[in-house]
Amino acid sequence: MAPSTRDRLGNLPLDMTSFVGRRREVTEGRRLLAVSRLVTLTGIGGVGKTRLALRVAADSRRAFDDGVWLVEFGEQSDPELVPDIVAATLGLRDQVAHSPLQTLLDFLDDRQILLVLDNCEHLVDAVAKLAETLLRACPQLRILATSREPLTIGGEAAFRVPPMSAPDPRAARRGVAQYEAVTLFVERAGAAVPGFELTDDNRATVAQICRRLDGLPLPIELAAARLRAMSPAQILDRLTDRYRLLVAGTRGAPTRQQTLRMCIDWSHDLCTETERGLWRRLSVFARGFELDAAEGIAAGDLTPDDLLDVIASLVDKSILIREEPDGVVRYRLLETLRDYGLERLEESDEGADLRRRHRDWYEQLIDRADVDWIGPNQQAWILRISREGANLRAVLKYCIAEPGSAEHALTLSNALFQFWVARGALSEGRYWFDRSLDAQGGVPTKARVEALCANAVLAGNQGDAAAGLALVDEAHRAAATLDDPDSDTLVTHAAGHLAMFDGDPKTTVEVLGNILDTVRAGEDRVRHLSTLLGLAMAHALLDDVAAAVEYADEVLSITAPRDEAVYRAYALSSLGIALWQQEPARARAELEQGLRLTVRMDDPLCSAICVEVLAWIAVDANQPQRAAVLLGGAQSLWRAAGVQGVVIPGLPIHHDNCERHARRALGARSFDAAFARGTGLGLDEIVAFALEEQAPPRADATQGRAATDLTPREQEVADLVARGLTNRAIAEQLVISQRTAQGHVEHVLSKLGFTSRTQIAAWVIERAAKPADPPS
Repeated sequence: MAPSTRDRLGNLPLDMTSFVGRRREVTEGRRLLAVSRLVTLTGIGGVGKTRLALRVAADSRRAFDDGVWLVEFGEQSDPELVPDIVAATLGLRDQVAHSPLQTLLDFLDDRQILLVLDNCEHLVDAVAKLAETLLRACPQLRILATSREPLTIGGEAAFRVPPMSAPDPRAARRGVAQYEAVTLFVERAGAAVPGFELTDDNRATVAQICRRLDGLPLPIELAAARLRAMSPAQILDRLTDRYRLLVAGTRGAPTRQQTLRMCIDWSHDLCTETERGLWRRLSVFARGFELDAAEGIAAGDLTPDDLLDVIASLVDKSILIREEPDGVVRYRLLETLRDYGLERLEESDEGADLRRRHRDWYEQLIDRADVDWIGPNQQAWILRISREGANLRAVLKYCIAEPGSAEHALTLSNALFQFWVARGALSEGRYWFDRSLDAQGGVPTKARVEALCANAVLAGNQGDAAAGLALVDEAHRAAATLDDPDSDTLVTHAAGHLAMFDGDPKTTVEVLGNILDTVRAGEDRVRHLSTLLGLAMAHALLDDVAAAVEYADEVLSITAPRDEAVYRAYALSSLGIALWQQEPARARAELEQGLRLTVRMDDPLCSAICVEVLAWIAVDANQPQRAAVLLGGAQSLWRAAGVQGVVIPGLPIHHDNCERHARRALGARSFDAAFARGTGLGLDEIVAFALEEQAPPRADATQGRAATDLTPREQEVADLVARGLTNRAIAEQLVISQRTAQGHVEHVLSKLGFTSRTQIAAWVIERAAKPADPPS
């Protein structure tokens, strides 16, 4: 969704451990990023590409007004989903018929953003194709990638990440502390054994350990973690023995890749049998796991207490990483260590059974979420399912590929349907429905009918009515062979919603009205609520206010006592749409309540609807300035949802009327300035303004200060910012360094009390629109 002020810099994670050394590499990475729009850091696993990329990106934040965003591909395996993954990371929800790629192109077109694409090697062709397309179309975009091989596209600057500097045998004994590998070992050793430091007794041993490990960060960290149980001398002895075995019978020293493998083998051998078994079984998880999942899938014979002890031991040994997103503890294996665990899993006789357990456990998790969806735990379930996205994709892929499991894929997709809708992941939902339906082979089952209907509704939401109607027709034919009244109801429900997406609300009222008594009497509360919402919106579009209010109130009577949020917010937005012309005060109250709920649930589409209609109410109340800012804020939310504007057929005319009246009242330049201020606000600021809890920065509040506060050069820079020039282009125009240009922009922002370049542009436009002061 549209980022708040504090989120505008992107999503870079905080460092879990200190960043050691790499000064030259960081400097070179930043230099390359300044002269090339695509920089790829290459090198073997374990050499530190990701940590280096994150540091370069963090140090470059100030050059990217619209943020630095980390996209992680390590656990992804579907090339077709590469654009979806990037879009999801940016908070874009693809709600319209065009592809996720087009959504990205629209969003990135005029933004100064750095994308950090991490672990691209297994998707290198798909990532290269996407990167090339985005860079050609989006002039201010830059990409920093990590991969074991270059992307090999035009304009790429590839930088091979070297190992850390390590002492050679000729190094002076007292000079070893200057080497990065030694510093890293000592830092991590201090974390493993508080008080550890480099002394005359261990200096030479530590230097030999770092040299033996070729200066590779991952093996060094694994070795340092062993100090909890071994001395530096014992670690060196074990490494030396393994090194001799590795080079026996060969003429040269091992490659660094062999060194990495040797160290992981050694770490694995030093684990207890119980720890090795759990490492192997935990590798079934994609992008991490929570404790309940480990207990249900990978515990084996371990009791819950014993499992927690072994997990803690693997964390101590740096095999597992402990993280805490959303305040919830999760664990994950580094990609290299997970690959190793998967190899061991394939060699064991546990692999097939473990993957089935993984599938069954996540099916049960989503079933619980589905049953509990309409209630106070809805937000917690949305967050949990979001955290488990990689595991759920792995399960779907397994079900599609595994003979006899396609019906499981349909069942899981059906259960995930509400989540995909609530989060705006419509394209991803259609992707998995399409693949699951193809794999299932056309056998008419209730799960297939439900999947066809759900897929049709997703298509309709994206404006792809033709595809939706074809899916409904197929569902109707399949249901006809089942003699199952519930399947018939599913088809009717989908057909009613498709009619509204196709601009025929009268048919929606007729078709959904035919099943209303059935769904009221049934046990599927979600279907009941969505039927009522469809009727409420259709009646609102037909100007039947009383009926629209009746159906929306019925939704609220079910959802409010249960503290449900998603359907309640849409019911409140439907009330706002139905009432805004006849009872604007009540409509505004309902929309404001709905807006508070949409923020809680992270739903940019419903947020956009609420802010949009509040703009219509404002212009009718003779508040054109407020209406213009709200329209700009709504536009920001539409774009965050992957939507170009008002999506519900029959409503765009009200948007056009609102803009026309506000523009006529303010004048073109003042309207554009107010609209630009709205688009420059983050989500929190849009909501605060819409709820009249806080006003956005006003151009006229700084008008009087401009002439005295801004120097002539800063005024010149502000004018160039308003023309859309980047820092680099400003530097070229004024014949100054890019760093100096950046400093001028920051001074302008600070003096005017603004937070974005868009606000500077709006201020310049509005200032130009005001008549000059008369001479004294």
